[in-house]
Amino acid sequence: MARLSNQEGLADWLPGRVAEERPVVTVVGDSILDGWWDGTIDRFCREAPAPVVQVQRRDFAPGGAANTAMNLAALGADVRFVSLTGRDQAAKTLSEALEAAGVDVTHMVSHPDMTTTTKFRVSSGGQVMLRLDDAALKVPPEGLSDMAATLSEALRGSAAVVLCDYGAGALEGPVRSAILDHLGPGDDGAMPASRQGTLVVVDAHHPGRWAALQPDLATPNAQEAARLLGTDFPGGAARCPFVEAHADQLLRASGAAAVVVTLDREGTLTIRPQGTSPQPATHRTWARPQAEKQASGAGDTFVAALTLARAAGLPLTTSVDLAQAAADVVVHRPGTSVCTTEELATHLRGFADTALTDKELARHIQEHRSEGRRIVLTNGCFDVLHRGHTRYLNQAKQLGDVLVVALNSDSSVRQLKGPDRPVNHEADRAAVIAALSCVDHVTIFDTPTPIPLIELLQPDVYTKGGDYTPEMLQETEAVERYGGTVTILDYVPEHSTTAVLERIRSSGETPQD
Repeated sequence: MARLSNQEGLADWLPGRVAEERPVVTVVGDSILDGWWDGTIDRFCREAPAPVVQVQRRDFAPGGAANTAMNLAALGADVRFVSLTGRDQAAKTLSEALEAAGVDVTHMVSHPDMTTTTKFRVSSGGQVMLRLDDAALKVPPEGLSDMAATLSEALRGSAAVVLCDYGAGALEGPVRSAILDHLGPGDDGAMPASRQGTLVVVDAHHPGRWAALQPDLATPNAQEAARLLGTDFPGGAARCPFVEAHADQLLRASGAAAVVVTLDREGTLTIRPQGTSPQPATHRTWARPQAEKQASGAGDTFVAALTLARAAGLPLTTSVDLAQAAADVVVHRPGTSVCTTEELATHLRGFADTALTDKELARHIQEHRSEGRRIVLTNGCFDVLHRGHTRYLNQAKQLGDVLVVALNSDSSVRQLKGPDRPVNHEADRAAVIAALSCVDHVTIFDTPTPIPLIELLQPDVYTKGGDYTPEMLQETEAVERYGGTVTILDYVPEHSTTAVLERIRSSGETPQD
């Protein structure tokens, strides 16, 4: 399989390139049928103080592991689905929806004593009023044996395997044993031949149960990560620093080569060992929350996009960024939905030509301030984007709530860097920077310094990256005049744009479009 090149920023062509790889991905796990019933309320029932919902619309969608399979297929994977259902109407509806989406359901197992898990959400005016769960009280052992028997064929030739273990029982007993036999290390610690070249992703309510599998990726949410640590998580913005402080424990408890903790509105934090360094490497993404929607399954979309990107050969950090973008697409929709390749490309395309004028930006900043948000401003050329840039911008985001990046115009870059710079036009640089999940707004300035912009916006924090001190910056006086703070962040000389260009020139390579 061709390996896609490392992309620090996301481009709108990337989802299509990933889909072209069309890796075979096998999803094994607990399937759910999600029901969304919506109606109007204009009275209460006489029997009890409960609203009467006059149902006007009934929608059904595959949920749980089936939603992960649906998202993988929508993004371009060749998907095989392994699960256990009943022989009821819910199973029929579920199977038909999966088949219509192009998912291979020949490995789905049904049993007459099994109840297909169904979750009915009753809503009115966009607000869920009630959820009714219809699930199996006991999973038939014969059904698990039949499911285990189909695993060998389902896993054969898979580029990736996703285990969706939500504790409903489909991955217990003989199924669990078969998975460990096919994908887990032997007594000597060596991986079986059937594991070679196969990406294994664990998406489980109790990830520690699969530590012996030594998965390539584990994707716990905050609650699931707390279970791994055996402790309670702090709330809100404190969760990410807490995860980072417990990175070693999360890696050990999950048995995974890398852990991606999903934190809802706070985005995600990826943890993986960093060579000989005692501290694990981390990578942060930031969600783009909007008005609350009654959405379900954004985590399934995230896992699907992450798995597909890694199976197609993208680096882990780029894969996580792409997965965050896919989750951002579906989280703004009501119900259970999927993100398609074209929808993801359109979402990324929307970041092009997104540089705001001074007046537009000032209006946004005023709105943010009225909501009590802390504004962070930074500036730079950001010509050839590299890891040093993304690390710095993620650090800058953590200084407040809203990160504004002011880009030097092409003419000012030439004055600063010489006639052969910038490599990338200001519109292209703005589009790439805007696509980073940590960045909220982008603008372009054409003055020798960003002081006029600082005076207009009056950010709470003005930050620069490099070997500066606040006293060295012309901007410091302007910031301190209105009571702002100047912060200097890490300098990463080995990742400078100049160094990147020098390596390209010395190797004779040309930058790719």
